[in-house]
Amino acid sequence: MLDIAKRTACGAVALLIIPLLVWFSGWQWHPTGHGNWLKLMYWVTETVTRPWGIITHVLLCAWFLWCLRFRLRAAILLFAILGAAIVVGQTAKSFIKERVQEPRPFVMWLEKTHQVPASEFYTLDRKARGHVVHEQLKDETDIPGWLRKHWQKETGFAFPSGHTMFAASWALLGVGLLWPRRRTVTIVVLLVWATAVMSSRMLLGMHWPRDLVVATLISWLLVTLACWIAQRVCGPLTPPVQEQQEIAEREQETR
Repeated sequence: MLDIAKRTACGAVALLIIPLLVWFSGWQWHPTGHGNWLKLMYWVTETVTRPWGIITHVLLCAWFLWCLRFRLRAAILLFAILGAAIVVGQTAKSFIKERVQEPRPFVMWLEKTHQVPASEFYTLDRKARGHVVHEQLKDETDIPGWLRKHWQKETGFAFPSGHTMFAASWALLGVGLLWPRRRTVTIVVLLVWATAVMSSRMLLGMHWPRDLVVATLISWLLVTLACWIAQRVCGPLTPPVQEQQEIAEREQETR
């Protein structure tokens, strides 16, 4: 358990670097331009948004099962554990959101620039909120149409970030489960992807840095527990003898 916690803690620290830097720098979000980089961030965030997030989840589950190479029964149990870790995280996110009820950055911007009080905005149902966003921004030529549509769809509360919990959970699962297999490339790709998702949530006006920090910490706790359960139920995370030679050969190729 301690080894797992240490590994996942290192991954969590890596994920926290950007949101903490942004938080302590005092950076404030505001709508800016039509740059291709912002559209790229939108597509990054879409990898976690329904329905694409479901596809991402299935693909990652399949890749993890292949990397770990458990037998059928253990593989099915691992699939269930991975799915449960994500579902529990999303359930906890929804529970906290409804109690904290923190407005999104773009909603606060609407309050300042379009006189739409955030307190009144959130008394409406989601469909009505989306209509308000549409009506207020339909003549805003400085804001890309795809971003306006994204805001119309994402009118929930901000704290904590569900997108961050999804991406951070998978990245930390990679650190916790795949590091003994030395799947370094997979781990790095997952950490970079999760960091990009987290950054996109701030750049698109969906979350404050603290939303990302708390979401990452919750993910770390859940993933550490999930990896420990996986080790207890599915068997040791360390590779069998016959796989160690393959790992050694793979490490030689990357040097």
